[in-house]
Amino acid sequence: MVTGPLIAAIGNFDGVHRGHQFVMERTATIAREPGARAGAVVFDPHPRRFFRPDDPPFLITTPASRNAHLLASGADVVIPLVFDAELAALTPEAFVRDILKDKLGLAGVVVGRDFRFGKGRAGDAAGLEDLCAAHGLASFVLDPVGGTSNAEKFGSTAIREAIRAGAVDRAGGMLGRLWSVSGVVEEGRRLGRTLGFPTANMALGDIIEPRRGVYAVRADIEGRSINGVANFGRKPTVGSDAPLLEVHLFDFSGDLYGKSIEVGFFQFIRDEMKFDGLDSLKAQIAIDSGAARRILKN
Repeated sequence: MVTGPLIAAIGNFDGVHRGHQFVMERTATIAREPGARAGAVVFDPHPRRFFRPDDPPFLITTPASRNAHLLASGADVVIPLVFDAELAALTPEAFVRDILKDKLGLAGVVVGRDFRFGKGRAGDAAGLEDLCAAHGLASFVLDPVGGTSNAEKFGSTAIREAIRAGAVDRAGGMLGRLWSVSGVVEEGRRLGRTLGFPTANMALGDIIEPRRGVYAVRADIEGRSINGVANFGRKPTVGSDAPLLEVHLFDFSGDLYGKSIEVGFFQFIRDEMKFDGLDSLKAQIAIDSGAARRILKN
């Protein structure tokens, strides 16, 4: 249970991009002045998943990764709110009164200028300020990064578009770090090992699918950072039922099955291709590995 005075930023915070980081850092500064703690109120699942359950995967980060990045950006605590039919049906006033004040006991809230809330997204930032004043909560509305109308605007939609286009370097610029995915290494068909390029395979689950093809990547495994080359797709040469991320780690040997791995995407190399046979595939993997090594070295 949250105890003591708490001032919290509210939002989806998918990706925790540079705009989100700015909001969280400002929240921490605002909270420290009166001796309060800084928090982040997030929605699980993402409201888009609730309203459009049949949409393909779109999350930039897993909830666990999102929470870790929020804590690293200044939050003392992350408070997930279950986004369900009951929460979606609340009027803006009921959301402020019943959730922010009575349930969470917040001393104040921080939102971006484009914040919307309540049934039918009826509430906006100006309305939130009025409702908070009426119910005894402090409120702070922030302009885009840098605090001016001319500052660069970062958004989860632009990051998703970049990832789908394979522009992972552009996505990383908006995130302020490499776009990365994490998961548990699955046991595959061991074809890569047969070809001399063993791979760690993982499914992306609810994470957005990048452009299918080959990337220069860096993997973090149990605190160790290792460069590599990765392919995301269905493996058209040998056939695959579902798209997988296959990562070949340079100068690494060891069993990764069942271990957690985080893969950061540096740069797109080429699109997914179908080859005449395994010899052609093996030759191309060698070419891709060389390209990835050069990218990561530079």
